[in-house]
Amino acid sequence: MSDVLHALQATIQERRDHPREGSYTCRLLAEGRSRVLQKVGEEAVEVVLAGALAPDEQFVYESADLVYHLLVALAERGLRWEDVEAELRRRFH
Repeated sequence: MSDVLHALQATIQERRDHPREGSYTCRLLAEGRSRVLQKVGEEAVEVVLAGALAPDEQFVYESADLVYHLLVALAERGLRWEDVEAELRRRFH
């Protein structure tokens, strides 16, 4: 896991475990699983649209949003990026 992903995941888990007023992550988690997953879906659509219609910079920007929201969805379920990596490893061995 990259340092950036590790730090982001740690921040998301910290917000989940110790909510902080004014935090977007805390607000999103407080809205519940359905809202978190809705955001993942919205961001996925934006990645697809940017991939088809926008310059590379916009595609990267939207991809970053998708990764963030996916990490929030994993944290909401008590999962971590390492669980995704383990599944990818399993598929390629």
